[in-house]
Amino acid sequence: MINNKVLSIILGGGQGSRLYPLTASRSKPAVPIAGKYRLVDIPISNCINSDIKRMFVLTQFNSASLNRHIKNTYHFSFFSSAFVDVLAAEQTPGNSTWFQGTADAVRQSMHHFLSHDFEYALILSGDQLYQMDFNEMIDAHIKANAKISIATIPVNAKDATSFGILKTDDKNVITSFIEKPDASLLPDWTSAVSPEMEKQGKNHLASMGIYIFNRDLLIDLMKNPDTNDFGKEIIPQSIEKHKTLSYQFEGYWTDIGNIDSFFEANLGLTDDIPKFNLYDKTQSVYTRARILPTSKISGTALEKTVIAEGCLIHAAKIEKSVIGIRSRIGKESTVINTYMMGNDSYETLEEIDKNKIKILRGIGERCFIKNTIIDKNVRIGDDVRINGGNHLEDTETDTYVIKEGIVVIKKDSVIPNGFVI
Repeated sequence: MINNKVLSIILGGGQGSRLYPLTASRSKPAVPIAGKYRLVDIPISNCINSDIKRMFVLTQFNSASLNRHIKNTYHFSFFSSAFVDVLAAEQTPGNSTWFQGTADAVRQSMHHFLSHDFEYALILSGDQLYQMDFNEMIDAHIKANAKISIATIPVNAKDATSFGILKTDDKNVITSFIEKPDASLLPDWTSAVSPEMEKQGKNHLASMGIYIFNRDLLIDLMKNPDTNDFGKEIIPQSIEKHKTLSYQFEGYWTDIGNIDSFFEANLGLTDDIPKFNLYDKTQSVYTRARILPTSKISGTALEKTVIAEGCLIHAAKIEKSVIGIRSRIGKESTVINTYMMGNDSYETLEEIDKNKIKILRGIGERCFIKNTIIDKNVRIGDDVRINGGNHLEDTETDTYVIKEGIVVIKKDSVIPNGFVI
């Protein structure tokens, strides 16, 4: 089986500053999505569904919660060679620096990879939302006798300036590559795409940051200490020297690089037919199995809302929102266009009484919450009004951040009764 010849390397990303404050106390791959999962569950699930079960996750910032999640989630049979290991940046006698980029992260971790037998390295990003069968890409790579393959997605001219754009010949071999081209250059950077993509004006091929490298070539490329990044250095420098294949993907894919795209991706799950399909049995998304009761909802009007397990909801109305595990929402509250991540545990009546807790975890009574991300374990009092939107200026306080009109309530924050944003 070809899958036994593949080793998967999932890049955890840098400091995740564009996803701040969600990355203030956790690494980017550990950020909760869709009410019950974490970002890292996406590439890991895609690998498991493709029967690739040897995975390394590379990270260097706030990796404790990521370690805990992976340790508690991914258990394989004692008799299989399957594993998911987190490799945090480490100082060694030969290297005392942190990861300087995606390629440097792979270079510094190379001794761990080489202790395993593999022919192909599948390199993935830890902060993208998509469902993909990697076997098809690996088969195309082998059939073409390629040294490197890059997963590509057709994009329109407006989006093309944000990506690495490439050109291919009639055999899908990449002939040239440009990183984030200026709009004036785009007419010269069109590629052959399917008729359906052409109809949508998607004539440019963007790199998805998903790569296959032949083992020997990867070892060779990692010997050069001056190349730190795959997209900016390794790929452009390799195209002319080594046969590099474009594997076109036309499914749903989004790069969760900032708060805006993160918010949009989560709320997109409330659509009647979401582009990211959590209900597809052939492409299951795996996460930690929790033993939680069913959610209980009393007197609430629900419209296009996704609710995870173990919630206690008495709200008046919830519309186009994702409500995470163990969430509590009080009477007469309205929640619109909001992603509420939920809580790590329940508060018992004894704890509330003993600790004299005035504001419980969750949303209190008679609140109005709109265009908001509520991080884990937040306490919002009664009569709170948070109305996010473009009328708000970007700002940061101890308890919340406003970015592009989206209000993000920081993890473990307490918002007092009657508070207004």
